[in-house]
Amino acid sequence: MGFTNKEDNFMSVVAYVHNDGQDALTFVKNVSEVLDENFKKYEIILVDDASEDNGMDLVRQHAEGCGCMVQIVHMSYFQGVELAMNAGVSLAIGDFVLEFDSVQMDYEPGLIMEVYNRSLQGYDIVSAAPEGGGAVSSRLFYSLFNHFSKVKHKLRTERFRVLSRRVLNRIHSMSKTVPYRKALYMNSGLACDTLLYSPNEKQKCTLGGDIAQNVFRRRMAIDSLILFTDFGYKTAFGLSCFMLILTALLAVYTLCVYSMSIPVEGWTSTVLILCFGFCGIFSVATIIIKYLDVLMGLVFKKRTYTVESIEKLKA
Repeated sequence: MGFTNKEDNFMSVVAYVHNDGQDALTFVKNVSEVLDENFKKYEIILVDDASEDNGMDLVRQHAEGCGCMVQIVHMSYFQGVELAMNAGVSLAIGDFVLEFDSVQMDYEPGLIMEVYNRSLQGYDIVSAAPEGGGAVSSRLFYSLFNHFSKVKHKLRTERFRVLSRRVLNRIHSMSKTVPYRKALYMNSGLACDTLLYSPNEKQKCTLGGDIAQNVFRRRMAIDSLILFTDFGYKTAFGLSCFMLILTALLAVYTLCVYSMSIPVEGWTSTVLILCFGFCGIFSVATIIIKYLDVLMGLVFKKRTYTVESIEKLKA
């Protein structure tokens, strides 16, 4: 087939695979069909995160038979979607990168080109997200994350996204480690957009069914709230202030009891000493919490400024 009307941009596809079996083979067939039809050059990188099924054998047989451009990255042991995808993206050489956090597809393959075409309209990051927002736990996490973070483009459950090369260059200049890719993408300061689609119920995604993945996702959710939002700081600061107020009220109550009655000898002084002691502890804790928040901002969230775009006007 000729290259007529095909995209000149090199497209890299990076997909996460963990015990997905037949879904991995179906994914490669669907994606390669779309890319063959629309791109002159492309690559598919599957990151096998220590799968225990025969999914990669099926993909290997298919690739050998059709000449499909597929690379398989085998992780040494289960490391979770974030580290595994980082390994795959680091090998991608395309002008654009399509990231798939799962090879399960509850959407039509044509949605891939819709997302890509949307990115050509001035967006460096375009995501495909199912209508409805996903599971209850996911909606709760994203609700907390969006409330306590300062990102303009709110996070939600996504199936895949397309990234320009500029995005990858910027996030690697912002942070040497990428513990939660979606948060860093939204903090990159580049133009983002999301396309919503109606999930195909017959091909419904069952993400999170694996025990190891469930444990990893819960741990990543907690780490992301602490690292990328003010959730940890505001929660700890609020608890410290609350305990400080309770301690002060207890001191006032102790003085009232002393002035209105005759308490047990030594009771007033003992309680007041405890109150002042706890008051000092919670005051110091509040200062330490604020100090740690500032320190994390200087070290982990270290960045100078972010620019979305530069518009040049003729004089």
